[in-house]
Amino acid sequence: MPRRTDPTNAAGAPGALPSREDVVAFIRSQPGKVGKREIARAFGIAGGDKIWLKQLIKDLEEDGIVDRRRKSLFKAGGLPPVTLAEIVGRDADGELIATPAEWDADTLGPAPKILIEPQRRPRPGQPAPGLADRVLVRVAETGDPEGPPYAGRVIKVLEKSRAQVLGIFRPLPDGGGRLVSIEKKGQGQEIAIRPGDEGEAREGDLVSATLTSSPRAIVPTAKVRERLGSVKSEKAVSLIALVAHGIPHVFPKGVLDEAAAIEPVRLDSEGREDWRALPLVTIDPPDAKDHDDAVHARPDDDPHNAGGHVLTIAIADVAAYVRPGTAMDREAAVRGNSVYFPDRVVPMLPECISNDLCSLRPHEDRPALAVRITVDKDGRKLRHSFHRIAMRSAARLAYAQAQAAIDGAPDETTRPLLEPVLRPLWEAYACVSTARTARDPLALDLPERKILLKPDGTVDRVLTPERLDAHKLIEEFMILANVAAAEALEKARVPFVYRAHDEPSLEKMHALGEVLASIAMKLPKSGPVRATLFNRILKAVDGMEHETFINEVILRTQAQAEYTAENYGHFGLNLRRYAHFTSPIRRYADLVVHRALIRAHGFGSGGLPAEMDGAALAEIAAKISAAERRAMVAERETIDRLIAHHMAEHVGETFMGRISGVTKAGLFVKLAQSGADGFVPAATIGADFYRYDEGSHALVGERTGETFRLGDNVEVKLVEAAPIAGALRFELLSDGRAGTPPRGGSRGRGASGLRDGGPRRSKGPKQKGFRDRPKGGATKVKVKRKR
Repeated sequence: MPRRTDPTNAAGAPGALPSREDVVAFIRSQPGKVGKREIARAFGIAGGDKIWLKQLIKDLEEDGIVDRRRKSLFKAGGLPPVTLAEIVGRDADGELIATPAEWDADTLGPAPKILIEPQRRPRPGQPAPGLADRVLVRVAETGDPEGPPYAGRVIKVLEKSRAQVLGIFRPLPDGGGRLVSIEKKGQGQEIAIRPGDEGEAREGDLVSATLTSSPRAIVPTAKVRERLGSVKSEKAVSLIALVAHGIPHVFPKGVLDEAAAIEPVRLDSEGREDWRALPLVTIDPPDAKDHDDAVHARPDDDPHNAGGHVLTIAIADVAAYVRPGTAMDREAAVRGNSVYFPDRVVPMLPECISNDLCSLRPHEDRPALAVRITVDKDGRKLRHSFHRIAMRSAARLAYAQAQAAIDGAPDETTRPLLEPVLRPLWEAYACVSTARTARDPLALDLPERKILLKPDGTVDRVLTPERLDAHKLIEEFMILANVAAAEALEKARVPFVYRAHDEPSLEKMHALGEVLASIAMKLPKSGPVRATLFNRILKAVDGMEHETFINEVILRTQAQAEYTAENYGHFGLNLRRYAHFTSPIRRYADLVVHRALIRAHGFGSGGLPAEMDGAALAEIAAKISAAERRAMVAERETIDRLIAHHMAEHVGETFMGRISGVTKAGLFVKLAQSGADGFVPAATIGADFYRYDEGSHALVGERTGETFRLGDNVEVKLVEAAPIAGALRFELLSDGRAGTPPRGGSRGRGASGLRDGGPRRSKGPKQKGFRDRPKGGATKVKVKRKR
């Protein structure tokens, strides 16, 4: 037990309390989770003394001594006990060195190194870790001031590196050829292909090649591994992203054979309840092929709940078909989720499962896992219960179709459903919407765009779909179901995977405060950080010239949601506990939650295996979180490439847009009509030297004070398009905001960057290649409904 002392502290707390040094030492000594509760228990802190402890922890954070991540405390710049890492090199003794895969260098400084200890007894079938692999590592501090600060043992190799490059093949007359990189960073870089190593590649083919020399060689060499097709084919654009990010898109034969052999589930087995008479309906995008959720609502007949409703949310029972440890299950875990591109869908499960046996098709019997939720007249959840059922969907509706019926224009399908089914759904949604308003989740106004393609796979147009009450209804019903799943599993003490979203870091909140100060707004310096705080800011700037700017900055302030076996709440939704339950066809996390519910309620076969404990689920959560981020990047890059192909025909034209990102190197501009993103190099802006002001997210002229800030509307000219890299370069035509030349030193790029301190030329040299987009600067395009 840590010792207790009786210090004089700033909070004036009476009694025997630990010193500041004692608390820091305790945090550093713990290998697992450490929070206020653990510290209080260790030192016997209770009652009003907890207020003193809370202030002490806050002081330690502000002084940079500890970090708070996921409601837990670590030594500042420290790593959690289980870390997702990437192997980046070897030390002088040949031992592998890794760094954390998720590390905010801007906030925490350089990523710490982890010495990978040799595997004494590798698991059967477990590959040995190697350079560029992504691994889960159990880490501990070494205490060695000269070597890596951490050492760790690999728990699992998540992704084996592939010494593989992608590019466009250009043949040479005497055989062989060269490979032109498709990456933005390496735009224009060439790799030599020796005669005989070109395989079946032809002029203009997209190929994958294996490096046969060091990538750091003056002229790297490679051998063509696979011809992926012509870059002019309609699906080549998404194929680039699939291969570049190692996303599995071809099911192994064993998986397909296993799926083909599966017979429909007997709906009269395992005590499954028969709910086929209940008129559940699916409401999805018009082009959806897999339907995994159906809904129903009715007024509650309980006289003690006047004005309340009983909601039913039924979800496809994927666990009845995909059993733990099978080939399909292993493949689904590797994929993590379905990936949606404008030109194709890469499903998590074979189509005979996702689009047929599990899909809640209308008028066909299907197995499902359902939750029945009772809400009061204000939409507050009173109780819920889970059931394993047989169901039959009464109709397959599109969002606009259901909305049109409610708005007075029913069609042949919705007319007979309007009063008995749709009207009660909307009445229940009105109650649930009241509860949502009271909960006050984060309400960012970020319009989503959808790309429509021509038959040849090229862009037809980009539009912003109208957000209907039908969309909001399904969203709120699914959130209720997800919360009910998390609560049920916590009560049953069955381990599962949470969907969690951490609060913004202290550093990001400080940065937001600086931005708000630049527009004469103040950020409260004390009190808990809640979504309500951001909503008050958003409401204050609604309709003002700063509205878009502040929405963008608040988006950048947020942490990234993830899957975790440890609950730290969902900040954005303003919920204490949350899980993904409603889409097991396309998300592995939901399948895990279904299995946990089956185990918790004794629903029969297909439940979570008994050996699946918190440590195993933490490993799964890390893998599927990484797969989700991988999918998001691939989807964004595909959209960038499609739009760049489309914009290549408009070089020389002018467009209106908005500054969507600001870096030392220049400005990112998002076009108003198409949502296309492009780059304006700082060297080509005006006749002044523009320094980067991080606090105000702006480039500021040294002599004139002319300012280009995040969110500003500007006019640009398209001067270059690189479709394969998905990059556009613009020339800025608009003037910046008038301002006063800054005094004193500058932040970021300063005047010292010029040898003579004079102004820049109005036009810089032509930029070769394009720099990476800043975080959050991507066009957000909705391809398919995701919750």
